[in-house]
This record gives sequence, C-alpha cells and structure tokens, in this order.
Amino acid sequence: MEALEKCFFKEDNCVAREIAGETIIVPIKGRVGDLDSIYTLNEVGTMIWQLIDGQKSIGQIVQAVRETYAVESEEVTKDAVDFLSSLEKAGLIH
Repeated sequence: MEALEKCFFKEDNCVAREIAGETIIVPIKGRVGDLDSIYTLNEVGTMIWQLIDGQKSIGQIVQAVRETYAVESEEVTKDAVDFLSSLEKAGLIH
C-alpha cells in the first residue's frame, strides 16, 4: 500500500511536552502559544508522535505499535492512519 510508505515531519510551529505519560502539544501562532488548540495524546498517541521523524514511514510506525501492544495489523493501520491524518489536518505534521 503506497500510503504506508509516506513519512511525516513535525511542524516547527508547535511545542510538545510529556507530562505523566501523556504528551501535550501546543501550536504556536504569532510567537504565542494557542491555548485554545491544545492537544493531549495518550500513551499510544505519544509513541506515534515520538516516532514521527521524517524518516520512518507510516508502515514502520504501524509495525512498531503493533509489536509494542500486540494488536492486529489491520486495526493498528486504520487507527494510525486516522490519527496521523488528524495531526496533519490540525497542522501539527506535514
């Protein structure tokens, strides 16, 4: 599947911090944090966020999640693609 070969980069206009096992992402607009658009990622979302480096493909990210959480590939693939799509639409990755 060609879509699984796509790689993403994190946008420079956001700040991410891990707090108590979750990741908080705050977009920066006009050199100020957009507090109305804070994103909170759970453990799996945090793992995916950490794997986004412009080098790993969606397929590699899916494989890492599947191995870590021992879940079915189809389920992980759909959820990861949906999650990455939502991050892209939010302007956090490209």
